[in-house]
Amino acid sequence: MDILKLEGKTALVTGAVGAIGRGIAEGFCQSGARVFITDLDASAVEKTAQELAAGGAFCQGMAADVTVAEQVEKVVRAASEALGGRIDILVNVAGIVGQGKIEEISEKDWDHVFAVNCKGTFLFTKYVVPLMKQHQYGKVVNFSSKSGKTGSALMSHYSGAKAAIMGITQALAFELAGFNINVNCVCPGITDNTGVWANVSAGYIENLEMPREEVVKKFTAKIPLQRLAAIDDVTAVTLFLSSAGADYMTGQAINVTGGREMH
Repeated sequence: MDILKLEGKTALVTGAVGAIGRGIAEGFCQSGARVFITDLDASAVEKTAQELAAGGAFCQGMAADVTVAEQVEKVVRAASEALGGRIDILVNVAGIVGQGKIEEISEKDWDHVFAVNCKGTFLFTKYVVPLMKQHQYGKVVNFSSKSGKTGSALMSHYSGAKAAIMGITQALAFELAGFNINVNCVCPGITDNTGVWANVSAGYIENLEMPREEVVKKFTAKIPLQRLAAIDDVTAVTLFLSSAGADYMTGQAINVTGGREMH
């Protein structure tokens, strides 16, 4: 049994210029899916799409701010046209991290973290779901975090936003089940070679006044598998949730944490 069965499927990936989003888009391309990508920087989106299509895969893209409804709707319309009138898979990777002591987090920063992580997921799902309903098929994969399950110190706004993603996922799993649309989310732990980890580690170095080596040691010591997640670890779980192998899974929040998170 080919549990992935992604050949010929169509996928829209947000946040696809970042390390994890690009890894996921590349995974779809390698699995035979037709892919449309989006991110904030137009030149980076164009460059990434060209690179992913260089091996013969189908990949196009368009830039958008995920917090602006008009831009999101435009991307979904362009993706539908490019992908033959359907979007089988939506992966809401786009997100930002925030860090700081609660008394030092500005209202602007709090709102921005929630807007990109939560409003962006809401808007893309809002505009893609009608297409999925039309075809009575869809896979939505949202991105939460280990910090959404167990809040992380100095990251109250990020932890709160990622917890909200799990609530959104569960609500939509109930709402959309009758249309043959599965909605799940991925909860990665610290993932190496990503901008998020670079920003988080820099923040901890500053806030905890510890050298980088000690920060890395502090975090890996909490992980039973004794290493940070790799981008391929996160990509593999995302592709599975997008595939026929996950047809009987919906409303789930899947940990990719090396055992650090077990609920």
